[in-house]
Amino acid sequence: MIGRGMRVLLRAIRMEPFMFTLGALGAIVHSGTTIAGAFVSGAIVDMVVVPSVENGEPALAALAIAVVVLIFVSLLKIAGMISRRLGAGAMQFRLQARHRRLVTRRYLGLPVSWHQKHQTGTLLSNANADVEAAFVPIAPLPFAVGTLVMLAAAMVALFATDWALALVGTLIFPALFLLNVVYSRKMSPRMTRAQQLRAEVSAVAHESFDGALVVKTMGREAEETTRFNVSADELRDSLIRVGRLRGLFDPIMSALPDIGTLAVLVVGVWRLSSGAIGVAEIVSVTFLFSVLAFPVRAITWVLADLPASVVGWERVHGVLKATGDMTYGNGALDREGPARLAFDSVSFSYEDGTKVLRDVTFDVAPGKTIALVGPTGSGKSTIASLATRLIDPDGGVIRVDETDSRTLKHAELAASVALVPQVPFVFDDDVRGNITLGRDLGSSDPDEQVWNSLRIAQADGFVAKLDDGLDTQVGERGTSLSGGQRQRLTLARALAGRPRLLIMDDATSAVDPKVESAILAGLKDSDNPASVLVVAYRRATIALADEVVYLEGGTVVARGSHETLLAKVPGYANLVTAYERAEAERAAEGEFIDDSEVSA
Repeated sequence: MIGRGMRVLLRAIRMEPFMFTLGALGAIVHSGTTIAGAFVSGAIVDMVVVPSVENGEPALAALAIAVVVLIFVSLLKIAGMISRRLGAGAMQFRLQARHRRLVTRRYLGLPVSWHQKHQTGTLLSNANADVEAAFVPIAPLPFAVGTLVMLAAAMVALFATDWALALVGTLIFPALFLLNVVYSRKMSPRMTRAQQLRAEVSAVAHESFDGALVVKTMGREAEETTRFNVSADELRDSLIRVGRLRGLFDPIMSALPDIGTLAVLVVGVWRLSSGAIGVAEIVSVTFLFSVLAFPVRAITWVLADLPASVVGWERVHGVLKATGDMTYGNGALDREGPARLAFDSVSFSYEDGTKVLRDVTFDVAPGKTIALVGPTGSGKSTIASLATRLIDPDGGVIRVDETDSRTLKHAELAASVALVPQVPFVFDDDVRGNITLGRDLGSSDPDEQVWNSLRIAQADGFVAKLDDGLDTQVGERGTSLSGGQRQRLTLARALAGRPRLLIMDDATSAVDPKVESAILAGLKDSDNPASVLVVAYRRATIALADEVVYLEGGTVVARGSHETLLAKVPGYANLVTAYERAEAERAAEGEFIDDSEVSA
């Protein structure tokens, strides 16, 4: 554990060499002045205190010199302390900030399939608690380096003063390091478990808070509280075990230098009685051991935090080295006119081998609207994810404008293709920020483009009635908006980028069918018409499409107009009829309310 911890520290030093050097030099100056102060104190006793006692009057000249020397040593010590703390603090916080950015950037670079295998709470813990733990030893590290220099200088000074006193040091100092080795080995598994439990508690809490609506409507508050308490209690017990070990270790580490001081006094009196050393030597060495008691703790702090540092770093390193990156080429797309999308013998399977798509072939002609229809589990959402390259197929080719999407350069596809997902996500921002997402919309009047996108998405009516219009804060996940309003805001966000291909994965399920029809009609009549692939359920939506692609079991069963499939494909007719009956029942129950004019 110590070896792995030292490698983490060396890596940190290589990342921030200047700040480490600043802190280490300050610590060395502080250590040097501490040792100098011990021998200055001995000299003052020998040259000022003893003569004053023997003569019955103070030695004023010697006292004045002593004051000047003490002030000079103290100023150097203060300068060293400031340099040490500035270097150590800046180094630690810069490393933590850098690695939070690296972890977040890595999250964004990994595919959706990787994120689906990791709990959100665990990912939050990696980016926060684990990063902090990885670099906790950095704060006392320069102090520890200065202390090592101090110990080396102290040993030289001890041997130069008296061999017997040096022998005390050679017994005490190695004992400190041996104790730290034992401590690290015992602490490592405890810290590993504690870090794992931190992530689990974070995951449970995030899941409970994120699913608060379900928890409350199902009356599961007590059960969720119990579930969280179990994880929290495990973390508590784990941290208590860590605290017990540290509580045993710290007093022993603090006591060893004090034991050394007592041993110096005993040995020093014996050596003084034999005439081998004088009073000044005893005072200097005793003072040296007393001032070493606190700096030695810096080594203790570093070694005590190494187990947590190693665990935190390994968890962070696991994210940074995660595999599954998508490869990109140098291809580019034309930015004008509607795009063409083509699936050519595309297949896709989950990691467990479950086949989702088999030999899927169809295309979306420029400017056309294709409705993707099929029963649950037929692969519609998978096709939407493949079309936007959130995932890659196992076999076959997906082409945009006759170009394999895998050969396009990074972010090139996003400039031409937009996905409106099933579940709308609204940021805790104002309406304008949720539409633009900080993008350069390429317009002399960005707000006009925002309003135009809202009009096509049938959202301009309710936005105009909000208290602050585009400046209205919508709350976390858009809590101040209805479900239909959130869906239309998400659609407007996609339209604001003027996509050449728009993919809608059941993106209007929460709005009134009439509003949905107006949205699809507006997409065709806009100034920047796009090709549209829409995962559709409602008959009215399907009827607006130029063509329908019908899926069953991950395979394209039929393709043609809505009327043709309705007449010739029994499975399609049964499915659409079932959807129509369900829509009628929901409408009869008043589930769909045209909230286009409802103010938040």
